[in-house]
Amino acid sequence: MSKLLDRFRYFKQKGETFADGHGQVMHSNRDWEDSYRQRWQFDKIVRSTHGVNCTGSCSWKIYVKNGLVTWEIQQTDYPRTRPDLPNHEPRGCPRGASYSWYLYSANRLKYPLIRKRLIELWREALKQHSDPVLAWASIMNDPQKCLSYKQVRGRGGFIRSNWQELNQLIAAANVWTIKTYGPDRVAGFSPIPAMSMVSYAAGTRYLSLLGGTCLSFYDWYCDLPPASPMTWGEQTDVPESADWYNSSYIIAWGSNVPQTRTPDAHFFTEVRYKGTKTIAITPDYSEVAKLCDQWLAPKQGTDSALAMAMGHVILKEFHLDNPSDYFINYCRRYSDMPMLVMLEPRDDGSYVPGRMVRASDLVDGLGESNNPQWKTVAVNTAGELVVPNGSIGFRWGEKGKWNLESIAAGTETELSLTLLGQHDAVAGVAFPYFGGIENPHFRSVKHNPVLVRQLPVKNLTLADGSTCPVVSVYDLVLANYGLDRGLEDENSAKDYAEIKPYTPAWGEQITGVPRQYIETIAREFADTAHKTHGRSMIILGAGVNHWYHMDMNYRGMINMLIFCGCVGQSGGGWAHYVGQEKLRPQTGWLPLAFALDWNRPPRQMNSTSFFYNHSSQWRYEKVTAQELLSPLADASKYSGHLIDFNVRAERMGWLPSAPQLGRNPLSLKAEADKAGLSPAEFTVQALKSGELRMACEQPDNGSNHPRNLFVWRSNLLGSSGKGHEYMQKYLLGTKSGIQGEELGPTEGIQPEEVEWQTAAIEGKLDLLVTLDFRMSSTCLFSDIVLPTATWYEKDDMNTSDMHPFIHPLSAAVDPAWESRSDWEIYKGIAKAFSQVCIGHLGKETDVVLQPLLHDSPAELSQPCEVLDWRKGECDLIPGKTAPNIVAVERDYPATYERFTSLGPLMDKLGNGGKGISWNTQDEIDFLGKLNYTKRDGPAQGRPLIDTAIDASEVILALAPETNGHVAVKAWQALGEITGREHTHLALHKEDEKIRFRDIQAQPRKIISSPTWSGLESDHVSYNAGYTNVHELIPWRTLSGRQQLYQDHPWMRAFGESLVAYRPPIDTRSVSEMRQIPPNGFPEKALNFLTPHQKWGIHSTYSENLLMLTLSRGGPIVWISETDARELTIVDNDWVEVFNANGALTARAVVSQRVPPGMTMMYHAQERIMNIPGSEVTGMRGGIHNSVTRVCPKPTHMIGGYAQLAWGFNYYGTVGSNRDEFIMIRKMKNVNWLDDEGRDQVQEAKK
Repeated sequence: MSKLLDRFRYFKQKGETFADGHGQVMHSNRDWEDSYRQRWQFDKIVRSTHGVNCTGSCSWKIYVKNGLVTWEIQQTDYPRTRPDLPNHEPRGCPRGASYSWYLYSANRLKYPLIRKRLIELWREALKQHSDPVLAWASIMNDPQKCLSYKQVRGRGGFIRSNWQELNQLIAAANVWTIKTYGPDRVAGFSPIPAMSMVSYAAGTRYLSLLGGTCLSFYDWYCDLPPASPMTWGEQTDVPESADWYNSSYIIAWGSNVPQTRTPDAHFFTEVRYKGTKTIAITPDYSEVAKLCDQWLAPKQGTDSALAMAMGHVILKEFHLDNPSDYFINYCRRYSDMPMLVMLEPRDDGSYVPGRMVRASDLVDGLGESNNPQWKTVAVNTAGELVVPNGSIGFRWGEKGKWNLESIAAGTETELSLTLLGQHDAVAGVAFPYFGGIENPHFRSVKHNPVLVRQLPVKNLTLADGSTCPVVSVYDLVLANYGLDRGLEDENSAKDYAEIKPYTPAWGEQITGVPRQYIETIAREFADTAHKTHGRSMIILGAGVNHWYHMDMNYRGMINMLIFCGCVGQSGGGWAHYVGQEKLRPQTGWLPLAFALDWNRPPRQMNSTSFFYNHSSQWRYEKVTAQELLSPLADASKYSGHLIDFNVRAERMGWLPSAPQLGRNPLSLKAEADKAGLSPAEFTVQALKSGELRMACEQPDNGSNHPRNLFVWRSNLLGSSGKGHEYMQKYLLGTKSGIQGEELGPTEGIQPEEVEWQTAAIEGKLDLLVTLDFRMSSTCLFSDIVLPTATWYEKDDMNTSDMHPFIHPLSAAVDPAWESRSDWEIYKGIAKAFSQVCIGHLGKETDVVLQPLLHDSPAELSQPCEVLDWRKGECDLIPGKTAPNIVAVERDYPATYERFTSLGPLMDKLGNGGKGISWNTQDEIDFLGKLNYTKRDGPAQGRPLIDTAIDASEVILALAPETNGHVAVKAWQALGEITGREHTHLALHKEDEKIRFRDIQAQPRKIISSPTWSGLESDHVSYNAGYTNVHELIPWRTLSGRQQLYQDHPWMRAFGESLVAYRPPIDTRSVSEMRQIPPNGFPEKALNFLTPHQKWGIHSTYSENLLMLTLSRGGPIVWISETDARELTIVDNDWVEVFNANGALTARAVVSQRVPPGMTMMYHAQERIMNIPGSEVTGMRGGIHNSVTRVCPKPTHMIGGYAQLAWGFNYYGTVGSNRDEFIMIRKMKNVNWLDDEGRDQVQEAKK
């Protein structure tokens, strides 16, 4: 029969039967199979990944058909692990599997866009001025023209333009800003280079060639745990997820592993089959709680109290009652606990811990002539004072002694942990106690705010002949935890049941966790570490780090690990996972990213201080430094507003500045020449005389704020913009939802260091340029939006801390429509800049202020006290008491030539990182042959960096992690400082050189490098601190060891020299806001948390149709059943969340998993999807950051002090947000503000 007739039931031939008639062979039509085959046919498969700041860093197969991406699936060809370890694959998640939807969706940005009002002004200006720079100047010099486009930001109005027109406009704006105000008024923000390192480098390379400001991200995101730099001198180094499988006891503390570490969760599950016990500690019943053997639910924000109560048990049972030899020996060698601390007398006869004893304090510096003020002192078991190898003073100015060998003055020695038994007396030592601070939303336990405890002390005769009592850090730690040592101490606890700080019973009162669970889990954790020599691990999540006192939370947990000898042992230690922070080939990437091959130093700025200042959030500050001080501090020395502390830190060189000086830094050279001085000498003289001011002292004078801002690879205003509404008002100049009042001239604490202006400047940014592949919230508020290539349309590289591989983003297809890769976009802008700047900027001298950097000799600045040159306490000495001042020569017309070539400073100065350096001539020669060289022009003869693949090859060739020859040189360089041989760690890889085509073929495992603290080995999984413990390489801290005692004067003044429980702060965001009219429904104050979500990775995917379909289709807020009943809210009701900072609208998810008093809004749900208007603001409801505001912490501003020294994304002020409280209520009128008849009135429901 014909195929047509076959389709009709009654014309079908009867097929043969089988199985006694129970089956029948049918000859039905199978043409439908062709459509199925055609659907899944493809032309090629290309390897790529997702550059989305996800630690998964998963390799994917991208299927291409007819030049279009059709779908993606997971790659399964990662290098194999050793036989006793599960493999890494398959790696992936539903979010990544939905990415191809973006490429051809309505969300995709297809063409360069610009705000209509701005382009009309620009085109009209060009008719009047043939010079683009003068055309831009004519707009900027007319306040009405500026206002006309700034006030409509965020309200639509984009029109299509073209690359040539917009590149010229951007270049003209940059040139005019640099010429008029200075290059540091041009800034750029992009996060997490590891997710697409070439794309990041494209923007920062352009900015650095100009002298622009590159803004940090890790601290701003609040992913930076300050406790890590404090303890280890390391930004963050953590084990790869495979090392979980080596652990014998795991606590997942605030880390929702299955939800936010989906590709790695299999290791967490697999290790349980080995018998490893897993504990979840989260305030809500999260996904990880379901996965673990036991779940503890402490009150949110009380994690340090729980950790200290556990630490109390560990110290009592495994250090005092039945000491573990392994624990004691570990703490003796690898921690600062043997070091001596001076005691300072108080009026009541007790003492307060002071700074650590230094060699310089003693007669003849105990034989130490090099940096004796930076060498710590201990007592050995023979009772002798010794200066152990490894402290920070040995790192600089001499070689061969910066190691953790048990040697002092060339002699083998064993240090004493305690002075008990060697002590001269017992003294009362005072400790601050913050657990009694009353807060209506958190529990407190009343005790005296000053607790005097009894310690064994030794009396030392100092170099000046005076006598000083000293204690060991170990004895201080035991006393701080409230342990009884038989010294008749009424404030110490003899039993766990006593409600004294920091016993389990006390911990139960604060956290709500029953004390028997605290005792049991602490005991199990320590006992496992004792038996396995450190194979107990804590996996930490960013949620614990997002509190104001995040360092106290983390130090409590880190202390547990150090007490138990877990750090640096395979299967043990801390595992802090947040964003995709680990840029493995970092030292190869740095010269490319910050143009270190052409100019040094670059301008870099910590974003938290930058946005706190320039979005005028400080003008609304209700938190005072005085309420944060220790009760033991002299409050008169710490007066002023929080912004004052930041200004002092910038002035002393502790923190960077942006802008830096109150004048155009390009103008200082001419003035210096007239005075017959060098630019640096002139700047010092002008600052001392007051003729020149720091820009941070006059932020609202009209010239000391940023004017051009680039945002790429980021949704700054939609994901990370704490104080979103303040940014809208003060940076953008558009309408905002702020519900609080500025500090008036008589309200609150007025600034002492900052010049107060009655009216802050609104609309500080003249130009906001955003690069993205989709229309994000940031794009919505931008002036220019440039369409970038997606992750399947460009070449780049990607690494993560979760696995040891480097693998690529690859251009499976050409960029769609008119989009371009980030590298090509910035290359185009650089070319336009080089053309437009002629006649305005030539070869210029730029005066750059560089902070006192970590991993440089500048970290040895003021060893014993804080002296401020502005107050006349010391002289202004660049690089010592103030920022280093460097004159940098810039060639602006050569910007494009420099952007696309590797500069000569790599030949002259070499490369390096983290305090070590090496020669790179071989690598430069290799790159010249590989990439070819410039034939002519200012960069003639230099290796080309024309394409993104060229840029990738530069990174791969220069990095020790991807070039074995460089790795050997790097280990040799470190060995010269430590006096030990380390090259054996890389010699077997010396001939290995990873190229870009290699990683396109298969992910490649990186090579061990001295700039990281773990090993890339076939025998051991990567674990942070491994080389410190096993290669005896010091941590980069004051003592060279894990630093439990922080002796900087500010740390002591704020009561944080040792870990303590500090309750969440009161931001007054609810108690001191404007009166909001009632809407008839009850209201309640709840703690506002923003964990990471299941249906998005940050804001990416949150508006993806597939993810919206799987979730509720828009923004949601989770609340408890108890609070919902009280507020008459039922599941899926529209609710409004508001406080002094702003307001947002969302649907309510009412759930048993959420405890009363807390609400959760998953981080970065885009404000452009399914959001009605706000009853409070009258505008479309905000985003999660509409109700947050930055509140910096003074102790994070410390610099120039060993491990407490600034570095880009290493240390500095952090953008915390979890201390915020909001009011929540059911919405009465749901108004969509679109006149489409969808508005509704919500009624009360039972």
